[in-house]
Amino acid sequence: MTLIDVQALPDQRGIALDTVGIDGLRYPVLVPDGQGNKRETFATMTMTVDVASEVKGAHLSRFVEVLHAWRDPLDAPSMLSMADDLRQRMGSRTATVSAAFVYFLERQAPATGAASFMDYPCTVTATSSTDGGGVSLRAEVAVTSVCPCSKAISDYGAHNQRGRVTIDVDLASPTSGLWFDDLIAMAEQSGSSPLYALLKRPDERHVTMAAHNNPVFVEDMVRNVVVRLRDDPRIIRGRVRVVTDESIHNHVAFAQVSWPTPTGQRP
Repeated sequence: MTLIDVQALPDQRGIALDTVGIDGLRYPVLVPDGQGNKRETFATMTMTVDVASEVKGAHLSRFVEVLHAWRDPLDAPSMLSMADDLRQRMGSRTATVSAAFVYFLERQAPATGAASFMDYPCTVTATSSTDGGGVSLRAEVAVTSVCPCSKAISDYGAHNQRGRVTIDVDLASPTSGLWFDDLIAMAEQSGSSPLYALLKRPDERHVTMAAHNNPVFVEDMVRNVVVRLRDDPRIIRGRVRVVTDESIHNHVAFAQVSWPTPTGQRP
């Protein structure tokens, strides 16, 4: 029995579609980290292609077929290969694949060395077109910040808060070697102290005192990250945004910078 392929039939309305695809697909993947491991997690996938004006639709089953073929390992080169494979199989001019997942790194507490896993929301996106392709990374990293003003004007103590550093970068090459470990390290170094899943009492003392000795505003944290990233040849453009949940205010504070700037200059 021959089944008709309705999506392959021609369309007469003359309207090209910018993007057609699937969104919200959760799928198991294996993600390598900079510690020499491949960790199994699940990614929430968005996968799209463009559809020419004369084509009725996209074959949605092919999205999952392509994802399954490239899920191990899920890194920058394989994501670009996935996008390129999808574009060619769909006969499209462009294809984009985006994977959002929790990235786990094992951390040792600063005083006792007690081991635990920290989780970081991360996203890798790849685009393939007839003109080329590219990969971008996003890492969201929670940190502690101590207010420099509060410390300077108080007889003792200082207010502190949880902050979130979000780094977006476009890679110069998918094989550049830059990965989430690098972005996470830069974000954690920008705050007053990193966070840990497990802290014993000596660790808590260490973190509290280290953070108190390294007060930073949101402006400081953004600049600290940019100083580390702006001249990195592995990056062609980036954006850093820091948001802190203020502990003595009923609002958040934030700062953000992108580069290159509209004039083409680096910050």
